[in-house]
Amino acid sequence: MSRIGKKPIPIPDKVKFSLAGNQITVQGDKGKLTHCLHPSVELQIEGGVVTVSKKIEDKKTDALQGLTRSLVANMVTGVNAGFQRILEVNGIGYRAAVTGNVLALSLGYSHPINFDLPDGITATVDKTNAITLSGIDKELLGRTAAKIRQLRSPEPYKGKGIKYAEEHIQRKAGKTGTK
Repeated sequence: MSRIGKKPIPIPDKVKFSLAGNQITVQGDKGKLTHCLHPSVELQIEGGVVTVSKKIEDKKTDALQGLTRSLVANMVTGVNAGFQRILEVNGIGYRAAVTGNVLALSLGYSHPINFDLPDGITATVDKTNAITLSGIDKELLGRTAAKIRQLRSPEPYKGKGIKYAEEHIQRKAGKTGTK
């Protein structure tokens, strides 16, 4: 039984929600998102609230009900308020800059790295060490942040690399230098 899947999703006044067959379209101030529903779940829209229900009673459908509810809630939040992900660049000489739709990174390699941002994702850089990614699609935002972090993952000795702002790097002691 999915407790998350049974929770209703309130739709704000500014958000337009439409359902055509198994295709969901959510449109708001920030943009428009679409998603295709799984055949074993269905949506009911009534009085500014969306609920997700199951067509079949089994464990897999319970999981799909919770997943669908979370995806639709993220779509509503994304087109209404948007999402943000903050990355920190740590290391001597490590820098980041944004020019247009390209994130230019200097990460200690022999060459600069130019990362093309996907459509729908914008980036800003504060003080050359904090990259703020924002967009309406939570999945695309997370995937983009993971790809940027993968360019230079943080190492455990000095913490050099790109990490999420809320991430804590477990540090190692290193060599002691005894004879």
